[in-house]
Amino acid sequence: MSTLPSASPAVSLLFPVGVAAAVVATLVMDVVMARLPEGETPPFVAAGVLTGRPPDDAPGRLAAVVHYLAGILTGPLFVWLSLTGTALFGPSLVVTAIAAGLLYALMVAFFAVVVLPRSRVADGRVPAIRRGWAVSAAAYLAVLVPLVTLVGRTL
Repeated sequence: MSTLPSASPAVSLLFPVGVAAAVVATLVMDVVMARLPEGETPPFVAAGVLTGRPPDDAPGRLAAVVHYLAGILTGPLFVWLSLTGTALFGPSLVVTAIAAGLLYALMVAFFAVVVLPRSRVADGRVPAIRRGWAVSAAAYLAVLVPLVTLVGRTL
């Protein structure tokens, strides 16, 4: 006998929807990142922190793995935030907006406060990298949130 409360199959299906939407959102994010002056730097910053190297010397393959893995896992995180908000306050666009805003704050803060300060990037590049990440995260969520919300309504 399970100790978990019962849930509709739609709840379980939302997590793979979150993963699929995250793949699309990450690919759109790649397009945005490529157009920003330091837009493609954040994955290399993360790879550099993991390897103890400056971003310009960080392994490209590791940067790609970190970028896509984080992007794909952020989709289910949004689903969890949305489900939690809905369980606490009921379904509404306000709950969805709060979940998206909270996730945006987490994405930007984690990179800007935890990852970027540990990097070996030149101080003069930090503001542009931070701005590029903020814009890229917003583009990611501009794709992820509507996809998860619209597909979730059909389940």
